[in-house]
Amino acid sequence: MTDLDIDALRRTYDNQLRARVPDPLPEGTVVEHDGPLVRMLYAGEGGFVTYRDLGGLTDAGLDDLIARQRDLFKTLGREVEWKLHGHDEPADLGDRLRAAGFEPQEQETVVIGPLAPLAAMLPVPPEGVELREVTARADLDRIARMEEQVWNDSRGWLADGLEREIAADPHSVTVVVAEADGEVVSAGWVRYVTGTPFATLWGGSTLESWRRRGIYRALVTYRARLAGVRGHTMLQVDASDDSRPILERLGFVAVTTTTPYVYTP
Repeated sequence: MTDLDIDALRRTYDNQLRARVPDPLPEGTVVEHDGPLVRMLYAGEGGFVTYRDLGGLTDAGLDDLIARQRDLFKTLGREVEWKLHGHDEPADLGDRLRAAGFEPQEQETVVIGPLAPLAAMLPVPPEGVELREVTARADLDRIARMEEQVWNDSRGWLADGLEREIAADPHSVTVVVAEADGEVVSAGWVRYVTGTPFATLWGGSTLESWRRRGIYRALVTYRARLAGVRGHTMLQVDASDDSRPILERLGFVAVTTTTPYVYTP
């Protein structure tokens, strides 16, 4: 949908989605502020650093801010992610993060699209696949095991985090699995951002043998319909290189990029 105003969407994304703190917070989550930063520490896990902008901070002041985050999490013995966006200033922020010991991970593209056209589509998974909304811990564990097969790493933290999120506010998120013969072959969740037109889509990992059959598209349209019922009008996704082309065909446009910079003590 090329008539969307990308600059306006980016500004809206910055103002309404970045540095937003969930309310209520999942049990055990601690939120702290350090200058322009919002720092979140998760129960039994690592941490996350975000911000709307850095308020023009540069040079030694910025380096000190970065070093404080690194040193705090080094003392805690926890990993922390600094979420860098492609339009963040100053332009050398990534270099400064690397100099402080943060390592860049895979870049994703922030895409935004209108909800109505998607909500008007029927979510049609391939034959033999059913979509089902879940909340039980057993199902969240099945999602984690599926993702472990996809990414070849431990994903117990995912089930823990979703369980705490659902317990804190079951109306803020809906988790959907795609199942075939009782096996979870893909999963995604939608977060409803209160007080904004946005709902955000997450997950979407699919077992390799089930890719390119329309499961991801069906999960997107299913969640769009859920968000539409709640009055949201826009969808936002941090898209991988695999999912971005699918989302662009569904009317999403790229507004910026995002790269996790991770410090591991």
